[in-house]
Amino acid sequence: MPGGPAPRASVTSRALSVLGTFDAAHTRRTLTEIAAAADLPLSTTHRLVAELVAWEGLTRGIDGSYEIGRRIWDLGALAAVSRELRATALPFMQDLCATTGENVHIAVLEGTTALFVDRISGKKAVPIVSRPAARLPLHTTGVGKVLLAHASRDVQQQCLQSLRRVTRHTIVEPQRLLRQLEQVRERGYATTSEEMTIGASSIAAPVTNEDGKVIAALGLVTSSHHRQLNRLVPAVQLAARSVSRSLRPAV
Repeated sequence: MPGGPAPRASVTSRALSVLGTFDAAHTRRTLTEIAAAADLPLSTTHRLVAELVAWEGLTRGIDGSYEIGRRIWDLGALAAVSRELRATALPFMQDLCATTGENVHIAVLEGTTALFVDRISGKKAVPIVSRPAARLPLHTTGVGKVLLAHASRDVQQQCLQSLRRVTRHTIVEPQRLLRQLEQVRERGYATTSEEMTIGASSIAAPVTNEDGKVIAALGLVTSSHHRQLNRLVPAVQLAARSVSRSLRPAV
């Protein structure tokens, strides 16, 4: 009836409101921030967030803040773009892994993190923390540096303002990182040395679309004691270029 009370939001719409508070600029939120952004009472938000965590739609960090969980990633991976990237990249990743025996992975930019889309572990690979659906800091990984080098200025500024040290080798000096990002754009690849994991080094190259825009990064992780690390660069670049060409529509 006109003038009557507004219909009460359903549980589904309120849960979607909670999930909708996360975006590229807000990949992590506290419970209070979620409640304010979703315009919901704190008690209601607490209950919905707890249910979403139990469902793995959200995950709670050690600092108490929340981010999108694996279940949402699994659903997102069903999207045509994610399916196409994974399906297209897989054979080239398998070839690179078989040739080198190392870990090979592919990642995309997600807010201010590198979101790992897929990973293949080699027979002689070193232990690494990347896995499908994992999010790692851009400044600590090879794929992350590639993505950051070609990201918008806003994303770069956000990252430069929060350079967290993961190992004693992590680069946390903004000017030093900026110089590295410039080299990444010039050389067409990025490297790291024990900046995410002690004992591991990485090489990564950009994957581009038909317009030349960087849409992903393909990387390889090997032991820091590898004596011929530079010799792996052409193989990584070739794999990334092959994925890029395969993603482009046939003329």
